[in-house]
Amino acid sequence: MTIYLDHNATTPVASGVLDAMLPFLREEFGNPSSSHALGRRARDAIENARAQVAALIGARPDEIVFTGGGTEASNMAIRGTMLANADKRTLVTSTIEHPATDEPCEWLARQGYTVHRIGARPDGRIDMAEARRLIGKDVGLVTLIHAQNETGVLQPVSEIAALAREHGAPLHIDAAQSVGKIAIDVEALGVDLLSIAGHKLYAPKGVGALYVRRGRTLEPVLRGAGQESGRRPGTENVPYIVGLGEACRLAALRLREQGTQIIAALAGDLYARLQSEIPGVELVGHGSERLPNTLNVLFPRVSGRKVLEACPDVVASTGSACHADHESASAVLRACGIAEDKALGAVRLSLGFHTTANDVKLAATALTDAWRRVAA
Repeated sequence: MTIYLDHNATTPVASGVLDAMLPFLREEFGNPSSSHALGRRARDAIENARAQVAALIGARPDEIVFTGGGTEASNMAIRGTMLANADKRTLVTSTIEHPATDEPCEWLARQGYTVHRIGARPDGRIDMAEARRLIGKDVGLVTLIHAQNETGVLQPVSEIAALAREHGAPLHIDAAQSVGKIAIDVEALGVDLLSIAGHKLYAPKGVGALYVRRGRTLEPVLRGAGQESGRRPGTENVPYIVGLGEACRLAALRLREQGTQIIAALAGDLYARLQSEIPGVELVGHGSERLPNTLNVLFPRVSGRKVLEACPDVVASTGSACHADHESASAVLRACGIAEDKALGAVRLSLGFHTTANDVKLAATALTDAWRRVAA
C-alpha cells in the first residue's frame, strides 16, 4: 500500500476539478478572444474562475492574472516590478527562498541590480532585525516566501509588509505552499503581489495566478497580444484556468467547513508516533507558526534519503541533493543553522486532505522500521 506524504511537492487533481475541466477539453473549445458564442462562453468561464481565485485570497477579480504556473507568476512579479521602476535597483529577499523566487533575483543581480538577502533564525523564520537593517528607501521590491516549502514555517509577512510600506517598497510573497492550506487575505497581510501554483492545491500542473494589487505597475515579461490586461500575452489555457478556479472554490469550502484542525491533528499524531519510537528525532522549525500539514523531521544518525529508500511504501521527500557518490544537505536547513550531518537526516512529510488516520499509523510504523534498519 502506497502512502502519499508529498503534497508539498504536488497534489492529485481533485475529481471535482477534473469534472469542471472536461467540457473545456471537449466541446467548449472556443478561443476566449473570439466574439462568437463559443468564444464568449470560454471568456465567461475564465472570468468565473478569476472570481473564484480572488475569493479564496480576499482579492478583487480584476487583480488576478492567470499564468502558466507559480514560477511564471513569481518571475512576473519580481522581474516585472523591478523593470518597471528604473529608479530603484535594489531588492530584498531571504536566504530560504524557493528557486522560483531566488533565480529571478539572481538574474537581476547579473543585470547589475543589488540583491540583499535576509538571514534565517534556527526556528526557520527570517531575522526581523536584519530585515529592518536591509529594507530602506532605496529598495524597489521585497520578495519573500510565505510558507517555506521544505520546513512549512510561516514567515512574518504582515510585519515585513508594514516595514516595506514604511519605506515605499512593494511586497511580493510566494504563496505556492500556503494558498489552500491556510486562510489568506491579501488585505490583512498587506501584500502587493502574491504567487499561486495550481498543482499545490489539487489543480493541474501548468497553471497558476498572480495577484497584483490595483494601481501596481508591472513591465510584461513576455511580449505578444493583450491577454490578461496586457500583463500575460498568449491565448488563455481555458480548461486549466477553469480547473484552478474550481480548486480554489473547493479549498475555500474546505477551510470554511473544516478549518485546519483535522490535518493539523493528523500531522501531530504522525510526529508523536515517531517521537515515541525514535530517540533523538527532531522537528525542524517554529512550533506553531507553520503549515498544519507539514513536518520536516530529522532522523538521528542516518541519511533521510536512505530511510526513504528503505521505506518505499511511504512517498515523501528530502531536501538533500545527490552528486555521484556525495550527498549534500538542504541549503535551506543549513541557512537555518542546522549542521550538515544533522540536516542530512531530514525527511519532509506533507499530508493532504485525503490522508487518513490509518495512513498516519502505517507511515509511522514503516518509517520507524526503516530507520531502525538503516541505523543498525
